[in-house]
Amino acid sequence: MTRRRFVLCCALVLIVTGVVGTTLWARAGARPDGCAFVESRADARAAVVTGSGPDVLVVGDSYSVGAGLRPDQSWPVRLSGRVRVDGFSGSGFSRHASACGDQSYATRIRGSLRPGTRLVVVEGGLNDYDQPVAELRSGFDRLVRELHGRRLLVVGPPPAPARPAGTVAAVDATLARLAVATGTPYLSMVEVRLTYQADRLHPDAAGQRVFGDAVAAHIRTLLAAG
Repeated sequence: MTRRRFVLCCALVLIVTGVVGTTLWARAGARPDGCAFVESRADARAAVVTGSGPDVLVVGDSYSVGAGLRPDQSWPVRLSGRVRVDGFSGSGFSRHASACGDQSYATRIRGSLRPGTRLVVVEGGLNDYDQPVAELRSGFDRLVRELHGRRLLVVGPPPAPARPAGTVAAVDATLARLAVATGTPYLSMVEVRLTYQADRLHPDAAGQRVFGDAVAAHIRTLLAAG
């Protein structure tokens, strides 16, 4: 192989590697070392159980994990109850939202529920922004079926600057319609203004607090209404 061909091959490898790494970061909130890192972050967050009282399960994406922050800085710590988190960066309602296989909420929740779980909070939608509406609908319906009537609150996506505003609004509107159709309480976050990390996708510590407090306030209102 000539020196020129060798240099060209190396350049091509670097370009492909960069594209893959950037795609995984944008999709999953992960580092370029991929799904193994995402899984380790998910495990670390699952090990952090906060509060006391009724069992509350949070299922979500990188926001619930606290991507870029410590696990104890993620928004679920703002909730009342004994809060457990099943978070996986890059996941969503759709089967193909994640770059790491089927990490959809309906699929994961089977292993996360406990007999005594009093409330399930499912947060997401940012990673469904480029998925077909039919896939979003299917994932939402599967989630509701998996819960078998348990109390559920769905929390929609916020207006993260890294996502096209129109796509976030479209996901929010679809989730709101599905929630009405199934009688599921829904909290829209499109009007909530968060502060973000440098990637313009993940909230910083202050943004996580604002997000968590908004969810906590809605839960209190929901429970007060019976």
